[in-house]
Amino acid sequence: MCARRREPATDVPGLERGIAILRLYRRDRTRLSAPEVAAELAIPRSTVHRLLQGLEALGLLKQAPRGVFALGPGVLSLGFEYLASLDVVEVAGPVLARLRDEIGCSTHLAVLDRTSVVFVSRYPVRAAVSSGFGVGFTVPAHAALIGRLLLGDLDREALGALYRGVRLVDAGPNAPATLDALAVRIKADRESGYGISDSNSASSLFPRGMVAISAAVRDASGRIAAAINATTVSGAFSPAEIRARLKDRVLAAAAEISSLLGAAPARRAPSRAPRRG
Repeated sequence: MCARRREPATDVPGLERGIAILRLYRRDRTRLSAPEVAAELAIPRSTVHRLLQGLEALGLLKQAPRGVFALGPGVLSLGFEYLASLDVVEVAGPVLARLRDEIGCSTHLAVLDRTSVVFVSRYPVRAAVSSGFGVGFTVPAHAALIGRLLLGDLDREALGALYRGVRLVDAGPNAPATLDALAVRIKADRESGYGISDSNSASSLFPRGMVAISAAVRDASGRIAAAINATTVSGAFSPAEIRARLKDRVLAAAAEISSLLGAAPARRAPSRAPRRG
């Protein structure tokens, strides 16, 4: 990732920079040094040291050996508080657990965080093989079918505003590489109402050999509030069973969660072929 200096988006640049530091951490990058942070965010090293010390004092970072910093327990606490504040997590839980038991697939709930999909709950199938991602797992929204379903309320103008200054990462041949291509895919996914993706032919963001059936969830305002999916390994079900029974149960679960959130019943649309990717 190239370092890029930009003007603060808020009137509290220290706060924005502190949050930017926390966002640098990923499951594949759990330790960062002050020079790495300074280079990544293009801010003076002396400023980085003050910010790191402040985040450490708040319990959001902790100092590890060799002068590097890791996320602190305060971040975990904030994460749990965030999950507890999401009505959709509580409402969807029993529905997703029941869906898992009925169809024998791992089920998940995801929300949109700017241009990323964040999985906020997971109900793994009771088997040796299940989905390879859990709570907190993130993927670029443009590169995953469940992400494009979450973006389904956005027209081309709103999409451009959301992605202003954001580069669409190269996530495989099936991921849209431009905003215009993304807008076309979002429209098609929205019209289908659901999607079936196969990681063997889509992208490498998800574990290979996994099939996912996704559908959007709406709230009382009629807006997309979340999305759910059910995942299984390739070959566990026939393509016909995935397109029929499993798809119908995922759509029914999404409709039930939407109803519990106060959404009006969706009008039955003409049957369309599922989107893949």
